Amino acid sequence: MTEFSSPALKRQGMRLIGLIEHAGLVVVLVATVVAAVQEVLAMVQHRQVGVTDLLLLFIYLEIVTMSAVYWRVGRLPVRMPLYIAMVALARHMTLETQDFSPATILAQAVAILLLGVAVLVVRYGHIRYPYTDEGERERSPLS
Repeated sequence: MTEFSSPALKRQGMRLIGLIEHAGLVVVLVATVVAAVQEVLAMVQHRQVGVTDLLLLFIYLEIVTMSAVYWRVGRLPVRMPLYIAMVALARHMTLETQDFSPATILAQAVAILLLGVAVLVVRYGHIRYPYTDEGERERSPLS
């Protein structure tokens, strides 16, 4: 057994990785809250709230939710970034529609549709083919 495979060193390495993950998660959460506050202040300053503003707030809310899930469960469900991507594309289409050709608008709509199908495929896969994690028992599809 080498000195690099000792259980104590392995534990210290895993602890360091966990600390880095949590520090990164705190940075993401703080940056998201700051961005959301800036957006709300801009809406107040302009005395106007548009659909694009609301979609952006939903994106921020999804990021906070995604962070909470990661913090609680220790892994990130692949569906959450797909939801964020769908809302981001919808926001982008709402903001820039007048500058786009019909083909570009159609391509973005198809991209949103494909992301929605990907969510359904991932969800179906989790229900139909439950998986096991390292050292854990098989997960229920409803968990």
